Amino acid sequence: MISTLELRHTIECGFQPLSCTCSVNPDGSLMIKVFDSTSGRVDLLATTVTTSQLTSSRAIENLIGELRSEMVAHQATGTVVLAI
Repeated sequence: MISTLELRHTIECGFQPLSCTCSVNPDGSLMIKVFDSTSGRVDLLATTVTTSQLTSSRAIENLIGELRSEMVAHQATGTVVLAI
């Protein structure tokens, strides 16, 4: 199993050059916030990402890819807020 610290670091690095913060909710799920550090504009806010399926590098990469796709799909409308 991947530690929460390693999981958070991998997710945060996966969104570069944008800034990303990943924090653990009280229920153990993650909140992922992707934003432009210069303007402060939030591009993505995923509030309840479950970690039970994030047991491999491939699974984490797939999650990052899905979230990036959501960001691109909703780029014109503003911040994407997801509860996944």
